[in-house]
Amino acid sequence: MSTPSSLQNLIDALRVLPGVGPKSASRMAYHLLQRDQPGANDLAHALMHALGTLRHCRDCNTFTEAEVCEICADERRTREQLCVVEMPTDLLMVEQTLAYHGLYFVLMGRLSPLDGIGTQDIAFARLLERASDGVVQEVILSTNFTVEGEATAHYLAEMLRARGLQVSRIARGLPVGGELEHVDPGTLAQALVERRKL
Repeated sequence: MSTPSSLQNLIDALRVLPGVGPKSASRMAYHLLQRDQPGANDLAHALMHALGTLRHCRDCNTFTEAEVCEICADERRTREQLCVVEMPTDLLMVEQTLAYHGLYFVLMGRLSPLDGIGTQDIAFARLLERASDGVVQEVILSTNFTVEGEATAHYLAEMLRARGLQVSRIARGLPVGGELEHVDPGTLAQALVERRKL
């Protein structure tokens, strides 16, 4: 007996989520259809609403419902500092430390030649434009301490220094191979305080 096409389409759609393989996707699909149809309906509506409402912040590239996100619009933030992170989840982790009061830029990815992700696939050009606005004096590279995150930081450091900007890197208080969204706020706060120039 073959799987109905609409069910197979749902399973295939769930497989786009990170870490979800065919078995997990199948279990999720059956659960939503069999045991939680109201939840499935809420999920579908929330996804459609997010797709229709969210956009990238004009200044920092994170997700927002307005042209400029709340952080970029906050006049109390230090405008001379720009913290560069890979993903919006990383931005939220840095914010939770309460140790940083500047602005951000979200790359929405990292360099990964093995996965075919190059400089044209993430927001490098927008970052360089943003950092060269005449106000930003220091760019803090807060990419993850993975091979790809380190390569991204190295590449950005060269590009930003060539434009006369002061570039620093968060300290290695984070575990090697770790990702910002999985680190406790105290460790991340210490890494920000002990950042070093590149």
